[in-house]
Amino acid sequence: MNPAPAWLTVVVAAYLLGSLSGSLLLGRLRGVDIRTLGSGNAGSTNALRTQGLAFAAGVMLIDVGKAVLATALALRFAPRLGLPAESAAVVAATAVLAGHVWPLFHGFRGGKGAATAVGALLVLWPQGALVGVLTWVPVLVLGGWVSVATMCAAFGLALASLWPGMPGVSPLVSLYSAFVAVAMVWTHRANLARLRTGSEHRFEGVRLLRRRRDP
Repeated sequence: MNPAPAWLTVVVAAYLLGSLSGSLLLGRLRGVDIRTLGSGNAGSTNALRTQGLAFAAGVMLIDVGKAVLATALALRFAPRLGLPAESAAVVAATAVLAGHVWPLFHGFRGGKGAATAVGALLVLWPQGALVGVLTWVPVLVLGGWVSVATMCAAFGLALASLWPGMPGVSPLVSLYSAFVAVAMVWTHRANLARLRTGSEHRFEGVRLLRRRRDP
């Protein structure tokens, strides 16, 4: 049996699911396009800055949830399509991330994919998602840059996947973790440019160490 149609089904379904951008869908309900506000990015960080906590939480829920759904469905139903389950799940995780970054329904201008990558990892390698969070939080607290924290978390994830004896890791999961690290640098390239010029936005409120030093 030719597996090509089955693989195509996985890729297209996951990509279309990824194209459902949380910030842009919720923004339509509110009558705003957050790509015209703040940093111009259709992600939860810009949603928080421009629309508030409740809106950003909704964005996060959609962007994480769609990746969980796409990856879990691929893992569950791939054997029925004659495909290896883990391979199909990793392909779906990659396609849903691509859909988030280049959404078909929103002019191929989407977000940076961090929340979507976390959603996929919750299915593929839950321990890895925890590693990412445990890296992201202290880096954010120290520097206040969400972009730096996200990239550091992605690289921490990739390194952790190579650690001997790390539970839950397979070669495919390690490969996906490396892909996420590269993808996060690429989608944050504008942030890197702003970091070089000193114009990158900081969340000063989360910089706990600075708040202790400055009365």
